[in-house]
Amino acid sequence: MIWTLIATALAALDPAVAYAADVDRSILGDPLPDEFIVYELISAVPDLHADDAETERFYRVQISIYNRAGLTSLPDTDTAMLAQGFRFAGETRIPFNPETGHYGLAREYTILVNQ
Repeated sequence: MIWTLIATALAALDPAVAYAADVDRSILGDPLPDEFIVYELISAVPDLHADDAETERFYRVQISIYNRAGLTSLPDTDTAMLAQGFRFAGETRIPFNPETGHYGLAREYTILVNQ
């Protein structure tokens, strides 16, 4: 379910921006595009139980944006993720990768999902 929510949100971005789940980043191609997004699940914690069954789960996901041109003009992941029900939870700069020439920014989002 969480993978569908993330993919649906990212599909709303400019179609020129390639994206893939971290475990499936090979679909981005070789060489890598100038700009791309990789997403991954950071944690999935049961939040509420009823009648011995999980009813809500709290997810934390990371959207990593990579760009060879720098970090000044990046895709608007906030609007896309917020429209899907996620909340912004913070960001961290990813060190420049001299092998690929990409700068990176990791943005974290959270969401509470009924199971």
